[in-house]
Amino acid sequence: MMRISVCVGEYAKIPYCIAGLEIPVYCMEELCYCLRENAFLLDTTLMEDSLVNWIGEECGLTDLAQELYPMVRKQGSLSAFVSLILEYVGLYSHDIIRNVEQVLKEGSGLSGMEKRKNQIDYLVRKGKYPLAVHRYDILLSGWQEDEGQDAKQPGYKVKAGILHNKGVSLTGMMEYMAAADCFLEAYETDRAPEHYRAYLAAKRTGMSEEEYLSFVAEQPDSYEESLELEKEIERMEGEFRDTEAGRKLADLREWRAGGDKQKYYEEVERITCLMKENYRNSGDE
Repeated sequence: MMRISVCVGEYAKIPYCIAGLEIPVYCMEELCYCLRENAFLLDTTLMEDSLVNWIGEECGLTDLAQELYPMVRKQGSLSAFVSLILEYVGLYSHDIIRNVEQVLKEGSGLSGMEKRKNQIDYLVRKGKYPLAVHRYDILLSGWQEDEGQDAKQPGYKVKAGILHNKGVSLTGMMEYMAAADCFLEAYETDRAPEHYRAYLAAKRTGMSEEEYLSFVAEQPDSYEESLELEKEIERMEGEFRDTEAGRKLADLREWRAGGDKQKYYEEVERITCLMKENYRNSGDE
């Protein structure tokens, strides 16, 4: 017997775009799904009249909107605001809603800077590298040095994390030397070894082998770390060979070496077109 799910409210003609997530939603079920899946990214900017107006006018849930308006006016608890929406729609069980509440309560202890960083980190995970770099730059431009007086204070770790993830984004754009600068600045901010390892990795990728060896030789303090980096790269290469992408790369090399040039160039063209399309989409909102 076919199971029928009845949606709550109307399907909106105009979507609502959740601030920070850049995700358009057209109905209450989509809204609930985004709230649950991205609870760790949410902050009180969600509690706006625009969202409540959309729920009341576009989705036709005026009774729910009336309950939410006072919470927005008084800037009440984010967890209570989200829970009210989830409970009204009834898409999730009581246990799941309680889990979402817990995530929101734990996130309430984060600073505004940390919340905004988490939102941009989400773009990095989605491969939106140019957009992420742009937003990290905005975040860094608003950084106040009095948020921490030395590298041991939490504020500096947040700044180092922003710089590191900006470097990750630049790496995704194949801007390796610019990425190296970000990783080095991150290391100079809080001296965490992972930042320096990433700095060396970006240098190694952006330089020729001769240039990189010369670079390491001129910095004796980098020698031990560079050896560890080579071990890590060797391990990762071994793991990559066992993946589907690794096997495809091996096929390409075999076709090229074995003389099947047509098959090789057809596959290279297909992969190149796909990469170009992904890159074009990477800066989209």
